[in-house]
Amino acid sequence: MRLLRTAGEGFYSLGRNKLRTFLMMAGTVVGVAALVVIMAIGRATERRVMNRVRNFGPRAIMLIAGGGRDLPPPDMTVTTLTLDDAEAIRENIDGLEVVTPQAWSFAMDLRHEGNQTRSTVWGVEPEWHDAWQWQVAEGEGITAEDVATMARVCIIGTAVQRDLFGGEDPIGKELYCNKVRLTVKGVLEHRGAGAGGGEFDNRIVVPATTAMRRVMNVDHVGAIRIITSTPDRMAEQTEEIRHLMRERHRITPPDEEDFRLITPLVIAEMVRGTAGTLRMLLVALAGLSLLVGGVVLMNILLISVAERTAEIGLRRAVGATRGDIFTQFLTESLAVTLLGMVVGSLLGYGIVVLLPRFTAIGAVMSWEPLALALVFALLVGTFFGVQPARRAARLRPVEALR
Repeated sequence: MRLLRTAGEGFYSLGRNKLRTFLMMAGTVVGVAALVVIMAIGRATERRVMNRVRNFGPRAIMLIAGGGRDLPPPDMTVTTLTLDDAEAIRENIDGLEVVTPQAWSFAMDLRHEGNQTRSTVWGVEPEWHDAWQWQVAEGEGITAEDVATMARVCIIGTAVQRDLFGGEDPIGKELYCNKVRLTVKGVLEHRGAGAGGGEFDNRIVVPATTAMRRVMNVDHVGAIRIITSTPDRMAEQTEEIRHLMRERHRITPPDEEDFRLITPLVIAEMVRGTAGTLRMLLVALAGLSLLVGGVVLMNILLISVAERTAEIGLRRAVGATRGDIFTQFLTESLAVTLLGMVVGSLLGYGIVVLLPRFTAIGAVMSWEPLALALVFALLVGTFFGVQPARRAARLRPVEALR
């Protein structure tokens, strides 16, 4: 009962000085809110990593034209990656299930009667559908005969169907791609928006030979997609492909490679690296806010001790022990930080809800940041509250009442 009464005195004192209480907890509020947001962004990052790996394909390897370490798209100025490279990979690398080249053009004009749009064009072989696990929802896919005969056919995404054909059935109808007339033979399954916000369905798929010789007028490809049948050998296979390409493209040290090899591990590392920079910045902000909040809390409590010297002396004179005074001031410190934790958690949760709506940063709320915020609040309140509480407890009654 004595402990509860002493704690009650501390809460009563905080209620009488609302402005001082607000100033003491401001730093804790900002620090806890930042901590909640940091962990929510971290959780969203992990989820995004898994989504990117799942979309990319856990057994997939992408050989992309152009050097460096960036993710797709390829460097369109690099012309060294060819159909022969794909055939060499099929013949020389063991344990591969699918090897399919693809030519890319990222902004080609499409026209059907009076409707126009711009779309990504992929020149592919029949295995492309299995390599990307992207089948047709209507009509037929690209066949080996289409590739062999340079057929003037295409498969369109649902966005192209919407923009060019509206509510009409596009199967059997014609469109013009870069002034080349193509007949629509199928519509791809709907995929929706990509991780970067782009629309997957704004594309058409054309036989590789048709795309390269009629539509794009090129003799090279942008990438080769490879699906391994032995995922445990993916790292080894990747290095074998790298060595093979260096030999075929006559690249010797210290010359830079004119291709990139992208695997699920590379995707995960890149996404985590980007998010990690942001997370470090936010962690520094949260730590600084909590430190500043703790220092402000301690200084205001020290000022409070000086202002309440007479109150402390009176309480000591009527029987309060040093332990009672220490408990009262430590309770005030803990109450301020716990209240700051509650307000900061609510503020952080609000930011987590609004962040994805107004920015490209994802955030996922969980219970872990609330538990961690409680621990931080108790640590800050205890560590920075001990010194003012000790100073108040050491005041002698006679000197305090003078």
